[in-house]
Amino acid sequence: MKFMKLGSRPDTFYNTETVRSVSSEVSSDLIIQVKGSRYLLHKYPLLSKSLLLQKLCSEIPKTPSNLHIVQLPDFPGGPDSFELCAKFCYGITITVSAYNFVPARCAAEYLQMTEKVEPGNLIHKLETFFVCCILNGWRDSIAVLRATRAHPTWSEDLGIAARCIDSIASRAGPGRARWAEDLSELEPDLYLRTMSAVKSSGRAAVGDALQVYTARWLDRAGPGRAALEAVVGLLPDERGSVPCGFLSRLLKESSTLGLSCSSRNELARRVGLQLDEASVDDVLVPCFSGGVENGHDVDIVMAILEGFMSRGLGSRPTSPRGHRRSRSADSNFREGGRLSYASQHGSLVRVGRLVDGYLREIAKDEGLSLSKFVSVAEAVPEWARLEHDDLYMAIDTYLKVHPELDKTERKRLCRILDCKKLSIETCLHAAQNEKLPLRVVVQVLFFEHARATNNLELAGGIKALIEGDNVPSNLAASFGKNTKVPPDNDQWRSPKSNVSTLKMRLAEDDDSDDDFPDGFEKYSKMRSFCMIPKRPKRIFSKLWSRSLR
Repeated sequence: MKFMKLGSRPDTFYNTETVRSVSSEVSSDLIIQVKGSRYLLHKYPLLSKSLLLQKLCSEIPKTPSNLHIVQLPDFPGGPDSFELCAKFCYGITITVSAYNFVPARCAAEYLQMTEKVEPGNLIHKLETFFVCCILNGWRDSIAVLRATRAHPTWSEDLGIAARCIDSIASRAGPGRARWAEDLSELEPDLYLRTMSAVKSSGRAAVGDALQVYTARWLDRAGPGRAALEAVVGLLPDERGSVPCGFLSRLLKESSTLGLSCSSRNELARRVGLQLDEASVDDVLVPCFSGGVENGHDVDIVMAILEGFMSRGLGSRPTSPRGHRRSRSADSNFREGGRLSYASQHGSLVRVGRLVDGYLREIAKDEGLSLSKFVSVAEAVPEWARLEHDDLYMAIDTYLKVHPELDKTERKRLCRILDCKKLSIETCLHAAQNEKLPLRVVVQVLFFEHARATNNLELAGGIKALIEGDNVPSNLAASFGKNTKVPPDNDQWRSPKSNVSTLKMRLAEDDDSDDDFPDGFEKYSKMRSFCMIPKRPKRIFSKLWSRSLR
């Protein structure tokens, strides 16, 4: 840290009870009251350098003891900064550094210690030190900037804060080691101004610096919210400038700290732009009610999904092969089109898997409404799900946690499921799942039979289900073993259902006129059934005849 010494005389100030005086052969003729401190001084050295004291002494009448009493109740910096200025007037040695420059400069301005009063006055000397030394030093500029918070009005009027910020912004960047750590010392309001200047200068990428600042300030009870607001306002516009996990952390903390709606919506939009990089944990945002965590904030996740779809990925991307191009078309453009198509398709598939994983987690929430669960599931285009196993697991968990659902609600829930996209193991479990609407179970069997017919051989598990009344225990155990499900009551247990149970449930379900998912109506179902090749027909006949015994 740089410093400046002024004056050469030794310090002769001393205390007399509640009064500060200076040793001199001349009697004191001036009393100055600065807040709670009283100074017994001399007019000549002070009035020769302070225009303010000259004016006040000319306006205030003398006391009977030939003294002028001056009140300075709003003196910037208090008694310490006044005494520093007074010692300068007496020629006593003073030391100015980055730590006391701000109050000294404000005090000199208050006392009007300008060049008009006397050449080489205190303001001139302090400004020279500020420009030549402090602004040329990295740590000095930061220290002075932090000190301006104690005197915000004076510092702004004198341009101290603005000049420090410009100096810091011109030196921040990769060429300076630990610059982000050094700036993380700044309070949120000063950090916002400084990093805005750094960002505007283009000298440094601010993404990494924001992560350093967040790690330092976010866990602090008082300034945490202000720090988070500052970081949100400084986020770079470029996609990928900060990791999606970092944005997710900010979003979660915004719920805890009660950030403004505009800031939370901005964070949701930013997470949505990088949603294909997120993990399930990144989107598990807690919901707070009355300061108490209450389930998951599904609404903010819907906003995130909307932000992702706003990138123009909501419709199925068209392969560049489908467009006619002239022979002279740039090969690089064609290659870029292929990469763009693959990138868009891959992004949506990743988001589809993410949403299904998210559904599996929130399905355990007893307070989650059916409409919100379905809305999240339907937010992803149907073609973006290459398989529906995770979606089925989420639906199965939701049915277990919400046994109060009636038949209509269970049908509505299962409409989002595409049985054609279930694996053989999942089909085996679904065919025995008594919580599913019976029409879904029939669909599962229908599509599995059709798939098996095309392959000229039934899957072992489905074949065993059709030919025998009970489910093979080893297949059920294997399926449960390889599937992550909720503990205890949420375990996938193989229901002890048989073919006759299916027949009875189908008879009960015939009272409803609801359509099959994927457009299967009763008539089309029977017609499709009649068109199944001979072997599946024999299997169904065997199934019904066995159930009638």
